Amino acid sequence: MKALLCHEFGPIDTLRLTEVPDPVPGPGEVIVSMKAAGLNFPDTLIVQGKYQLQPPLPFAPGIEFAGTVRALGAGVTGFTPGDRVFASVNWGALAEQVKVPANALIRLPANLDFTPAAVLKASYGTGYHGLVTRGGLKAGETLVVLGAAGGVGSAAVELGRLLGARVIACASSPEKLAFCRHLGADAVIDYSHEDLKERIKALTGGAGADVVYDPVGGDHAEPALRALAREGRYLVIGFAAGGIPRIPLNLALLKQISIIGVFLGGWEPHHREEFAADMQKLMEWCCSGRIQPAITRTLPLSRAVEGLQLLARRQATGKIVITC
Repeated sequence: MKALLCHEFGPIDTLRLTEVPDPVPGPGEVIVSMKAAGLNFPDTLIVQGKYQLQPPLPFAPGIEFAGTVRALGAGVTGFTPGDRVFASVNWGALAEQVKVPANALIRLPANLDFTPAAVLKASYGTGYHGLVTRGGLKAGETLVVLGAAGGVGSAAVELGRLLGARVIACASSPEKLAFCRHLGADAVIDYSHEDLKERIKALTGGAGADVVYDPVGGDHAEPALRALAREGRYLVIGFAAGGIPRIPLNLALLKQISIIGVFLGGWEPHHREEFAADMQKLMEWCCSGRIQPAITRTLPLSRAVEGLQLLARRQATGKIVITC
């Protein structure tokens, strides 16, 4: 099979599509023929050795994918070759075949295509977990989304609207803001030129936001937190800007703000039934058209490096999907 391999941590353009032996499933494992894989910003970090996980070399990046079951390891029940499934992994999805624990697989309904399914778990699963389970977002509340034009942010914009919130989308260029408006954002902020805190305050009549969804971190974190309403919730999703913010905790004290970590991968193993119910709801919403993943580009596996470079240069909007 072919896999996009990282042989040493470094620039994205050193990745090579390489012929490697077909994987063999161990006990409790399944081999899936990848049909579609969603690209995510952590993919660009892991190949540079800048992510919290550092796989043994060589490895293929890629954390979410959809495909068909190819082979079963000893002890695996409930699946047969040909079954349509999707899943997420720590790495390895940018390959023609992916080895994954059987208990990580989610069965696809017949009317859900591989391409949207490939982006459901990491982007929409994180969004739903953050906004609903962790953030308790209610209809009528104001949600501010940082990095709103990216894959994770755009999913949060769409989910926030579906949940009945007023969504303020924040991004770094007029083109990205136009994309956010297309997704249904009620208002937008260009935080490359506008004062983030003051604009949030102005757009909320001075009251502040009820929830901030932050997959960016860096210099935008503290101004956004300062623009929260009393008893607001600040959702920490990730640090795409590269810097981990140092937040003055007196801000949480004075307005009784909650700073909440959102890590779907760490929560899922301890809440299997709740996670399965959440994913079932997302699949139903996707099949019915209530959510429509903003897939702006599809590329073959042979051009996956191109997609990763677009992400790393902050030139992508929505989701990029790699197909086999």
